Order: sequence, then C-alpha cells, then structure tokens
Amino acid sequence: MFRSPYKYFWLTFLLIVIDQIIKVAVHKYLQYEGNEVPIIGNLFKLHYVLNKGMAFGMTLEFIPKPYGKIVLSLFRIVAMFGIGAYLVSLARKKAHVGLLWSIAAILGGAIGNVVDSTFYGIIFHNAPLDSPTPWFHGQVIDMFFFDIYQGWLPDWLPIWGGTWYSTPIFNFADASIFCGVVTILIFQNKFFEEPKVKNETVASENEVNADDNEVSTFENIENVDTDLQEETTEESESKPQE
Repeated sequence: MFRSPYKYFWLTFLLIVIDQIIKVAVHKYLQYEGNEVPIIGNLFKLHYVLNKGMAFGMTLEFIPKPYGKIVLSLFRIVAMFGIGAYLVSLARKKAHVGLLWSIAAILGGAIGNVVDSTFYGIIFHNAPLDSPTPWFHGQVIDMFFFDIYQGWLPDWLPIWGGTWYSTPIFNFADASIFCGVVTILIFQNKFFEEPKVKNETVASENEVNADDNEVSTFENIENVDTDLQEETTEESESKPQE
C-alpha cells in the first residue's frame, strides 16, 4: 500500500519556517556581521556571520570566484529536488518511517539554505561586492556559535597546521541536515533492513507450495495404485474359467 509522503513534507515545511524566522530575526536585531549575544556565558553565543560557502563555511575553492557561488547555488537547487524525489520514492516503497522523517529533515535544511543563497542577495543585499549578479549569490546567515576553541593550530598538523581555527558557526538549517544524516548513520541497519513480514510471507508461500507438492505426489501414487488394481481385476475377469 502507498505510504503518503505529505506528512513528512509538513516537517520539511516547519523546519524551513523556523530556519527563516531565526535568520530574519538575527539580521534584524544583531544588524551587523560580527555582533553577538551571549546565551550560556562565553560557551554558547548567537554570533551574526555571513557564509558565502556551504555548511560550516566550506567553499568550492577549485572553482573561479565569479562562478563558484552560482555553481554551489545551482547544485543546492538540484539537490533539493533530488532529495524530494527520493523521499517520495521511499514512501512508495514503504520505507521505515524513521528514514522518511530523517530525509524530510535533510530536505528542510537544504531548502532553508537554498532560500538564502537564491534570494538574500536581493532581500538583504548581502551578495559579495564582486558578484556578477545578486541572484543566486546571497550569503547564508549563520548564528549558532559554540566557542570551544579559537587559535592557531600547531604546525605539525597535516593540511591545517599553522592556520587559524575557530569552532564552526552554523544555522538551524545546517543543524537539521546534520541531525538527519547522523540519525540515518546510527540507525542504518534498522532503516534499511528487509521487512520481516515480507520474509515471513515468502516463507509461508514456500511451505504451502511444498505441502501442495506432497499432496499432488500422494494423489499421483493413489491414482497409480487404483489403475493397477483395475488392470488386475480386468485381467482376472478376462481369463477363461477351467
């Protein structure tokens, strides 16, 4: 039976709304990039920062600057539709409800960041100055900052040694994606296991078929015995009596 995906899309929609409310509030009340409000002392803060790359500030450095952002924005849009289609496909296959909720959370986070990169360059005028167009060049607003470590990394570390490091600043959409992915990784054996009901049904059908084969075999044996008895009787009756 078809499992409707629409209730899972409601979670997606709710996460998008929450994400956008938080971002608009941060932009309105913190006003300028770099402003922050302590929430739990210096450990957890709301810190207004603009992210021109992917989650946690990662960027596509291998693509020239005028095109890197628009490639990333278009990739997000394609991924958004791909995840949505995958959710519908999983629902039709009656996948585990936990997997469907996780995919819905990932989709909500993906769309939340798509809204930023597509429209914020127009709405909030936060596209980088060297952008060829504000469309698809909006910078994502990040704000959640666990200030665990800031400083220079030791030179002996590979790749990042000798560089400045700060705990990544993220937003609600990033958190939705992260939670969805981690949930799938933790419960993957449960989410992707074969339904037991299906296996039991197949086993029952095999048993029934085996029983039918046995019955057919016995019926064939009985028919053979009956035929032999009839032939014997006919031969006896056909012999002349002495």
